[in-house]
Amino acid sequence: MVSKTEETQLNRLENQVDNGGGGAWEYLCLVRKLKVRRSEKVLKYGLSILNDPKKRSALGPEEWTLYEQLAIAAMDCQCLDVAKDCIKVLHKKFPESKRVGRLDCMLLEAKGSWAEAEKAYSSLLEDNPLDQVIHKRRVAMAKAQGNISVAIEWLNKYLEIFMADHDAWRELADIYLSLQMYKQAAFCYEELLLSHPTWFLEFQVL
Repeated sequence: MVSKTEETQLNRLENQVDNGGGGAWEYLCLVRKLKVRRSEKVLKYGLSILNDPKKRSALGPEEWTLYEQLAIAAMDCQCLDVAKDCIKVLHKKFPESKRVGRLDCMLLEAKGSWAEAEKAYSSLLEDNPLDQVIHKRRVAMAKAQGNISVAIEWLNKYLEIFMADHDAWRELADIYLSLQMYKQAAFCYEELLLSHPTWFLEFQVL
């Protein structure tokens, strides 16, 4: 959860970059650190860095991190050719990477190839059943298709493994609330309170 201070810092840096004051890389790093999605800005400033040989070479190993970040932002913006190009570069650099393999699955999602994406995710989970990112992508994919019952099923299975993930408990509670399943939502908030007793926001919802 992003604090007000962090959000203020991010907005200030974004305005600085927007107004030509520099700091594009610092902005992209902060977006990653805070795990927020500002995809249009990431796409714009990520491309500006990668298309400048001098700026790109100055990144060193972080260049590959930017390619990954840019690929995800491009998929969010439905700039699938850009995403595909970024993933292609990453495959060339890391041909056996499961992390890059996840990007392939996400690209299938972005194309609306749900069955292919599900098959690819299932294959990756066979290799690594504890891959949190893939579990969460399957939930997101179910929600994108409007298949809420499947999203609930996968979230519950995920929480059987990763019980300390408060974001997942919050997400599940929100789904239950939207369905007016208040008893189930209350259980999720109780789990949040047990792991974070000082969180009064969830307590006030109960």
